[in-house]
Amino acid sequence: MPEYRRAAVSGGTYFFTVVTERRQSILTNPDIRLALRHGIQEVRKTRPFRIDAWVILPDHLHAIWTLPDGDADFSNRWRLIKRHVSHACGEQYFRPDLLTLRRSAKRQSTLWQQRFWEHRIRNEQDFQQHFDYLHGNPLKHGLVCRVQDWPWSSFHRWVRQGIYPLDWGGGEMESQTVGE
Repeated sequence: MPEYRRAAVSGGTYFFTVVTERRQSILTNPDIRLALRHGIQEVRKTRPFRIDAWVILPDHLHAIWTLPDGDADFSNRWRLIKRHVSHACGEQYFRPDLLTLRRSAKRQSTLWQQRFWEHRIRNEQDFQQHFDYLHGNPLKHGLVCRVQDWPWSSFHRWVRQGIYPLDWGGGEMESQTVGE
C-alpha cells in the first residue's frame, strides 16, 4: 500500500475540500452548521489559524486557511473539527447503512469521509484561482443563479471589504481550472 503524504509547509496557506460520507446533503442543515462553527471556535482556541475563504455546500465544503508560522498541522485541526461535529450531531445523523466494519472498529461516525483533500497554495495567482473557485462553487453546482444568493460563503465578507463586486458570478461562470 502506498504511503499517503500531505503537503505540509509550516505557516502555509492551504485550500481544502472536506466531503460528507457518500455525499450526504447535510452540511447546510442549521444544527450541522452550528456544530461546525463551534468546532472551529474550539479548535482555534488551542490551534489558531486564519480562515481566508469558506463555502459550505450541502455535501462538501471548501476552505482556504493560513496557519501560523512554525505550524503545519492542518490534519489535526480538521480531525478535531470533524470529531466535534460528529459528537454534536452524529446521533441525529447516524446512518447504519453507511457503518462499515472498519468504521465500527474505529468508532467513526457516518457523517464524514475519512480523508480530505488539501492543496498548498504556491503563490498569489494560485491563491486567486482557488479563492474564485471556492466562491463560485455554489453556482458551479447549480445551487444558485448568482453567487451572491448563496448564504453560506465568505463571499459576502469579501464584498463588504471591496474585494468582489456584489454582481461577481452573477450568471454563467467562466470555465474554472481548479477541480474537486
